[in-house]
Amino acid sequence: QVQLVQSGGGSVQAGGSLRLFCTASSSPRYMAWFRQAPGKKREGVAAISTLARTPYYADSVKGRFTISTNNALTTVYLDMNSLSHEDTAMYYCAADARAAGRDLLIPDNYNAWGQGTQVTVSY
Repeated sequence: QVQLVQSGGGSVQAGGSLRLFCTASSSPRYMAWFRQAPGKKREGVAAISTLARTPYYADSVKGRFTISTNNALTTVYLDMNSLSHEDTAMYYCAADARAAGRDLLIPDNYNAWGQGTQVTVSY
């Protein structure tokens, strides 16, 4: 099973930017970012088909967040701009999906998860 290690995140004021990193032990075909705020379900933020470089975004982050991969297809990035307090959550990367298209934004379709990294956006 692919192993995922996350880094990045932290605290920022509203309107600011952060970048998240997730490095995989292999080259997964699909990788994604999810987030979970206290008391809420885990939700899909962005996903990418690594070979085709095709991204998928949740409506709530479209135009603000960008998902991308490195040339080796082992690292996925999440560039987050125009952050708001509503973006505050624990962010998780995921890989080894059993889906395609916008179903890549459904957490149950993934077998491998990173350890999580906190993103806190203050008012």
